[in-house]
Amino acid sequence: MKKQRIVVKIGSSSLTNDNGEIDQLKFNDHVDALAMLKNIGHEVIVVSSGAVAAGFSRLGYSSRPVTIKGKQAAAAVGQSLLIQSYIERFSKHAVVPAQILLTRLDFSDRERYNNAFAAMSELLDRGIIPIINENDTVSVEELTFGDNDMLSALVSGFLHADQLIILTDVNGIYTSNPRIDPDAVRLTHIDEITDELLGGTDEQGSKVGTGGMRSKLLAAKTAHTLAVPVFIGTGYGPTKLLDILKGHGDGTYISSPLSHVINTKRQWIALHSESTGRLYVDKGAETALLHNGCSLLPAGVFKVQGSFEVGEVVEVYGIEGLIGKGEVTYSSEQLRETIAERGRQQEEFTPMIEVIHRDRWVQI
Repeated sequence: MKKQRIVVKIGSSSLTNDNGEIDQLKFNDHVDALAMLKNIGHEVIVVSSGAVAAGFSRLGYSSRPVTIKGKQAAAAVGQSLLIQSYIERFSKHAVVPAQILLTRLDFSDRERYNNAFAAMSELLDRGIIPIINENDTVSVEELTFGDNDMLSALVSGFLHADQLIILTDVNGIYTSNPRIDPDAVRLTHIDEITDELLGGTDEQGSKVGTGGMRSKLLAAKTAHTLAVPVFIGTGYGPTKLLDILKGHGDGTYISSPLSHVINTKRQWIALHSESTGRLYVDKGAETALLHNGCSLLPAGVFKVQGSFEVGEVVEVYGIEGLIGKGEVTYSSEQLRETIAERGRQQEEFTPMIEVIHRDRWVQI
């Protein structure tokens, strides 16, 4: 098997017991399987839940806290317990882990996004296993990823992973909730995540976790668009991750329709950037962008809305609505002047610099 870059997401229910303590049997089983992947030559990245779940009992809570301050306090206690456990268990396999805590701002801010990519790439080059979690101690509701399922999808695209494995306590995706519907049928392979499939799932997670099967499907849908195939399911023993890679996992495989990697810069534009303005383009420019793989030229822009500077991201609207986003090489003022100058010219006025280069354009 060729060397692959694998992102493995482990949920709270797969790491802890109902009392909010790290379940050492579960935990050791996961780490031993991760170490086996690493030691046979694969690059391994772990997105690990469990900080809040591991910490809340130490604070005297009887169950997972629901307030922001409660979650933050539990995460502050639990994250150190979690990473200590990873360090101790991985050391038995001569593997070194590294803790990385992320917030939404680390993705939405371009400089922090690029720095995070560089740091993680260096860790992988050095043979280290990054252990990634959301920084629950400082995150607030409007700046969270929602759950670590989505974080794992974004990380897998961000690092151009060959496979995302989401480990959970249910062996795959069913046509309905198998816990309450005896007629639910497991789907072993999925090519597309449809609205109908999403409608058959719910958000209910475990006592110690936040993500239900719906959140896992939404995460898989995001990874799907980033050309990363996904496995959702369960497994036991040191070879379970290797079995999943070989196609023998106990769960659901979700294929990727894309054969090409979406570069990190375009991922940032598509998923994390904030648009600061709008451009309206004619039919010819719309066709060139959507069907011919061309850049957007000034001649195709007939209206500018908002105020933006060179290098910022704007939305692009065609005849019938939003068609994409891109990073501009003109400020809003420069582009308005260019449109006005074109209108004053007797002959067609076409500046040579593109408004949005095709490498900085993403279709919505």
